[in-house]
Amino acid sequence: MMYVEDKESFWENIYLDNDAGWDLGGATPVFERVSEELKVGKVCIVGCGRGYDAIMFAKKGFEVTAIDFADTAIGDLKKMAQENKVYVETLKKNVFDIPHKYYGQYDYVIEQTCFCAINPNRRKEYEEMAFRLLKPNALLIGLWFPLDKSKLDDGPPYGVSEKELKIFFSERWDKEKEEFPSDSIATRKNREKLIVFKKINRFDL
Repeated sequence: MMYVEDKESFWENIYLDNDAGWDLGGATPVFERVSEELKVGKVCIVGCGRGYDAIMFAKKGFEVTAIDFADTAIGDLKKMAQENKVYVETLKKNVFDIPHKYYGQYDYVIEQTCFCAINPNRRKEYEEMAFRLLKPNALLIGLWFPLDKSKLDDGPPYGVSEKELKIFFSERWDKEKEEFPSDSIATRKNREKLIVFKKINRFDL
């Protein structure tokens, strides 16, 4: 079944209408801080939008793949990468259609406003996607948002609950870190939570 959120045109029209409420206009402060705590490696940013975080990670020496399927978002990211003289691999794809060659390639998958943007009926597929992309013992670093909304309410964004997250990411993951960030932007403070999940090595792709 195809949901409206699975259509490229749905997201492209939001950009064309200048209605991308998730767009911060710059790198996410929480991820800027977290990046300083990480060993440099390969990063995949799913639902990257205009890719401010992709540019930030690339500037710090990470090897970055940024995935989105809105033309405007990917086009703007490519321009910013040129302007900042960094290389970011861009992949214009639905996050559920990522080619197999990317499986098992990443030390980190970065999540922000992608999980809440997909139809809630596809959330188990999201977990599978993240698991496949990561190397053994690698990290899914998520700013999970919005925690103050039900997934049954109209979206996107669809609400996210900590209980649901911990169910989805229980069997094949260990929880490494959990906090309400003090450096969340004002409009998201206490509405998003940083939770880092570690892929458990004993499971195959």
